[in-house]
Amino acid sequence: MRFDIFSLFPEVFNAYLSTSILKRAQESKAIEVHIHNIRNWAIDKHHTTDDTPYGGGGGMVMKPDPVFAAVEDILGKPPHCPVILLSPQGRTFNQKIAFELAEQQHLALLCGRYESLDERIRQHLVTDTVSIGDYVLTGGELPALVLIDAVTRLLPGVLGDPDAAQDDSFASGLLEYPHYTRPPEFRGWKVPDVLLSGNHAEIDRWRRQQALSRTLQNRPDLLENAKLNKEDLAFLAALGYQPNPNNHP
Repeated sequence: MRFDIFSLFPEVFNAYLSTSILKRAQESKAIEVHIHNIRNWAIDKHHTTDDTPYGGGGGMVMKPDPVFAAVEDILGKPPHCPVILLSPQGRTFNQKIAFELAEQQHLALLCGRYESLDERIRQHLVTDTVSIGDYVLTGGELPALVLIDAVTRLLPGVLGDPDAAQDDSFASGLLEYPHYTRPPEFRGWKVPDVLLSGNHAEIDRWRRQQALSRTLQNRPDLLENAKLNKEDLAFLAALGYQPNPNNHP
């Protein structure tokens, strides 16, 4: 899978992309990442990429001409892959969207900066807008890294355990169950006996119940859309959960 990143601050990316899973994913050719400095497509001697907004107001606005030139020079006119703007005005990124984007072979990520960008970029160049949450950051670089990380984990062969991505929080609609490793006792805190029992059916049952309990405690809103069976509902009912009958008949 190929990612093309368009940014005014390309130096932000290298450290994170050169670490751990993303580094190995590039070495194995599961992904390739190309980072493009939008300033290189500004034609004036100062490489100007922003200007004051028409109509007045504070802040600066990213100019359309260098952004269009950069994206179309790299991706063609019109671009031959989705062009995703990272912006707090977009649809909120989640695991479902990560799975959706992981089906693509090529994604372009446009990182906004300053007060905003010229609306003609959004209307005539961008094909999707994604937000990583209801808050405002200095630019789209961190959201771009979040998206790349989340999507890359879902690609075949990237994780050592082929089932790891399916067990992650949100993949099943629930938060992930607790994990333990050696030693079996630390400062008097013991690993739950069921995890040492070797009974895989009981371990699976315990993990499912822990995921349900943790989700109920921390993100009860997720339960309304999770796929819950009768055993799940009975377990949750014992914890005081009352489902919406329209969602879980």
